Amino acid sequence: MLSPSYLPAEHHQLPDLPGVYRYYNKEGKLIYVGKAKNLKKRVGSYFNKNSGINQKTRRMVREIQTIEITIVNSEFDALLLENNLIKKAQPRYNVLLKDDKTYPYLVLTNEHFPRIYPTRRVIPSRGTYFGPFASVKAMNNVLDLILSLFTIRTCKLDLSPEKIAADKFKVCLEYHLGNCKGPCEGHQDEKSYRYDIEQAKNILKGNLGVAKSYFKENMQAAAASLDYEQAHLFKEKLDLLEKYQAKSLVINPNTDSLDVFAIVSDEKFAFVNYLRIKNGAITLSKTVELKKRLDESDQDLLLTAVVHLRDQFQSDAKEVLVNKDCEDLPEGMVFTVPKIGDKRKLVELSLKNALYYKKEKALLAGENKNKKNRVLLQLQQDLSLRELPKHIECFDNSNIQGSHPVASMVCFMDGKPAKKEYRHYHIKTVTGPNDFASMEEVVQRRYKRILEEGTSLPNLIVIDGGKGQLSSAVAALRDLDLYGKIPIIGIAKRLEEIYFPGDQYPVFIDKKSESLRLIQRIRDEAHRFAITFHRNLRSKGALGSQLTHIEGIGESTAQKLLKHFKSFKNIESASRESLVELVGKDKAEKIFSAIHP
Repeated sequence: MLSPSYLPAEHHQLPDLPGVYRYYNKEGKLIYVGKAKNLKKRVGSYFNKNSGINQKTRRMVREIQTIEITIVNSEFDALLLENNLIKKAQPRYNVLLKDDKTYPYLVLTNEHFPRIYPTRRVIPSRGTYFGPFASVKAMNNVLDLILSLFTIRTCKLDLSPEKIAADKFKVCLEYHLGNCKGPCEGHQDEKSYRYDIEQAKNILKGNLGVAKSYFKENMQAAAASLDYEQAHLFKEKLDLLEKYQAKSLVINPNTDSLDVFAIVSDEKFAFVNYLRIKNGAITLSKTVELKKRLDESDQDLLLTAVVHLRDQFQSDAKEVLVNKDCEDLPEGMVFTVPKIGDKRKLVELSLKNALYYKKEKALLAGENKNKKNRVLLQLQQDLSLRELPKHIECFDNSNIQGSHPVASMVCFMDGKPAKKEYRHYHIKTVTGPNDFASMEEVVQRRYKRILEEGTSLPNLIVIDGGKGQLSSAVAALRDLDLYGKIPIIGIAKRLEEIYFPGDQYPVFIDKKSESLRLIQRIRDEAHRFAITFHRNLRSKGALGSQLTHIEGIGESTAQKLLKHFKSFKNIESASRESLVELVGKDKAEKIFSAIHP
C-alpha cells in the first residue's frame, strides 16, 4: 500500500505491468477502482498532470490517502477484476450502473425426470440456470413454448426409480390431458423423457435450429412409416416453433450468435442498450443507465457496460457489434462497428432503443418537475400569492394543561419536507396554557433569528389554528416589521378553513384540490413533530421525577442516570457497583436504598 506523498516523486516503485489500482481516503474507505495496461504510467498520471484534469478528478485526488494495486496477467483480466470490485464496493467516484433488479431465470433441475420452472433465486446445486430474462413476460413466452412442444412434468414429486417401482404415485390430471406421459407410474422411461429435455435445453440456449431439425426429422420418419397422425403432431409443433421464431426474426436465421451494444449520453448520464442475437432472432433486450462520475468518455462507459452486461447475462458470443469504436481494447476482446448490411441495421436498432430509453427518462423527469410545480402554482393561484411558494414554514403548539409547553416549526421546500430545517421550541416567556401567547413567542423568535443571521425568509407562513393563533403570529411579524412582506395564513382544523389576517370570513378551497392537500400535509407534519417532542419531554419528566424525589438527587444526576440506563426499570435492576461507578458512592447508596428499601 502506498501513500500519495510518494507520488509522483516515487511512483517508479509501481510496476510496468497490467493491473488494478484502488484509491482509499483517510477513513480507509474505497473511493475509486481503476484498471491499467501499465500501472506506473496510469497511477502516476493522476499526480503528474497539472492541466487537462476536470474538477471532479482533482477533488478525488485530494481525497486519496492510500493506494493498493493488484497485478494481473493481461489487461482483459484487469477489466474483469475492476468490474467485480466495482460491483462489490460501489466506490463513490466510479461509474454507477443503475440496475438493482433481481431478474427471473428458468432452472433445469438436477433430478430424475428433470423439471423446468421459473425462479429469482440462483442456487447452483439445484440445477442449470438459463437467463436472466429481461422481463417475466419474455421468460413466460419461452416456458409456454417449451411446455407446448414437449411433454415435461410440472409436478414436484421425487421420481426416483425406487419410489416409482414401489408404486408410490398416481398419475394426475396433466396425464389425462396429454400434457405429461406419466413417468410417476412408469408409463415413460427416463431415457425417452431426456430426449425432450435435450431439445428444450436447445431452445433455452436460443438454438432454435437444432429443435427445428429434431421435429422435422421425426415428422419425416413418421410419414415414411405411414404414421400420418403422429407426423401431423410433429408438423404442428414445427409450425409453432417457426411461428415463434418468425416473431423475433430480424436478420438471416443462419447468422451466428451476436452481441449488439449502442450508447448515447448527455452531460450527466449515459444509456447503453444490449441486444443478444441467436439464429437471427433477438433473444434479449436490455437498456442500462450509467451515472457519470469523473467525466468519462463514451468509449470508457461503453466498455464498462459491455463487461457488466455480458457477465450478468452469461453471454458467450464471439462477435460484439457497437456504435462507437473503442481504442486500446484489452487483449481477447474485439469490437466491430459495421458500416453496411444486416449488422449495421442491428446496431441502428440497438441505438434506437437507447435513444428511446433516454427520451423516456427525460419525459419522466419533466413530468415529475411539472407535477411539483403544478401543485405550487395551484396554491399560488388559490391564495392569490405574488410569488411561487417554494419555501413554506408552518408552526404548531403542544401542551397538556400547561405542562411542558412546546412548539414546532416544519419547513417544506418545493413541496417536499426539508427535515434539516425543522425546529423545536421550549416556551420560555409564557406560563400556563396560553396558545396565543406561545404562538407569538415562537414566531418572533424564529424570524428574529433569521433576520440576525441574514438567511432567506419563507414565501408563505402557515399557522396551525384559527383567527386567534393567526392574530398572535401577525403581532410577532409586526414587531419585526415583517408583516406584509411575508404572506401568512391560518388553517382551522374543524372545517379546514383558510384564514387571512384581517378577513372576517375564511377562504374555502376545494376539498379535492392538490393545493389544500399540500397545506393539510404541512399542517399535519407540524402537529406530528410537536406532539412527538412533547411526548418525549413528558416521558423524561415522569422518569426524572421518580429520581428527584430521592433526597440529595437533583435534576442533573437524574438525567445522567436516564441517559446511561435508558429507563427507570433498568436503574431498578442495576447493581450497587454500577451506580457507584456512575454517580459516586454517596448518591449511589441513597438511590439504591430508596429503590430497594
